[in-house]
Amino acid sequence: MKIVIAPNEFKGSLSALKVAVHIQRGIQRVLSTAQCELYPVADGGDGTLDVIMHNLGGEVYWIPVLNPLGILIQARLGIIGQTAIIEMAEASGLRLLTPDQLNPMRTTTYGTGQLILAALDHGCKRIIIGLGGSATVDGGLGMAQALGVKLLDDQGNQIPYGGQGLLKIKIIDMSLCDPRLKEVSIQVACDVTNPLLGEAGAARVFAPQKGATPEMVKMLEYGFLHFADLVEQELGKAIGSKPFGGAAGGLAAGLFAFLGADLISGADLILDIIDLEDHIKDADLIITGEGRIDNQTQYGKAPLGVLRLGQKHGIPVVALTGSVSGSHEFDAIMPIVDSPQSLDEAIKNAPQLIEHAAERMMRFIQLGRTLTPIS
Repeated sequence: MKIVIAPNEFKGSLSALKVAVHIQRGIQRVLSTAQCELYPVADGGDGTLDVIMHNLGGEVYWIPVLNPLGILIQARLGIIGQTAIIEMAEASGLRLLTPDQLNPMRTTTYGTGQLILAALDHGCKRIIIGLGGSATVDGGLGMAQALGVKLLDDQGNQIPYGGQGLLKIKIIDMSLCDPRLKEVSIQVACDVTNPLLGEAGAARVFAPQKGATPEMVKMLEYGFLHFADLVEQELGKAIGSKPFGGAAGGLAAGLFAFLGADLISGADLILDIIDLEDHIKDADLIITGEGRIDNQTQYGKAPLGVLRLGQKHGIPVVALTGSVSGSHEFDAIMPIVDSPQSLDEAIKNAPQLIEHAAERMMRFIQLGRTLTPIS
């Protein structure tokens, strides 16, 4: 029996690769002869770099960049031939700051721009940028500044870093933007479909997760309205309602506005990059999963992409998850929690819980194969 194991990360607990390894261990307790192939997946958020590098190989380089508060750190850059893999959270992510440091009026995507520069220095002609887990709501202004774009206020001075710059920008001068960018294709793996503006926009939905007070949310929304109008006037691009534009605090909109990047569903892009469809074609079973499966899973999350590939080829798809709610299309779902416990306990015990859940699932499958079909 060939089993393809293609889970997403269990956020705050285990990486996608570690989840896949524990699922394999559980399966092999029941069916030691199973041919398990591990293809961890991602949707553009945290873990995207590790997933792509695990599946495709390549080299990882440490690059000096500024973190969201302008402090020098080291961030990883993946290189596969002439393709660069950037995970924006490496330079501009929530995981780099403590809760009391979060302030979207100040946090900047400048470090992400520095990773793009490093990719150019390595001679890359294609850049894939995973968005998700950001600590920023600056519309990509910091990223653009790192690449040489002059963003000026009404006095001709450079605007400050962070979301506060959205309120002050009056002039966009692209004349000093790194010319090598014209020879590069940029694809952005977005983990959400939200636009830049409106009720579902970057400010109202995501800014509070990055430390914004209600007053900051209003200021950022006003700033994005002004920024969108200015971009349309000076660059001729409509970014306000563009799908995916609100990803990573509007960084997606900025990458489209300043660099002409293609904004794509992260799950679709990454599953294509790792060529998962080719790997599953002769599988008997596919196992996916993530920390929580709910109504949001249908909006571009990686497990849904895995499910769609399985359905296309008539292969059953089972999901393991920490919790499940709402409707779903999986052939079966196996919750990993098997006894009353707190969230902290479940996170701590995740390796054992996943292995036990995979073992239970395989025992059910083995039992089902022995039963006579009901006529």
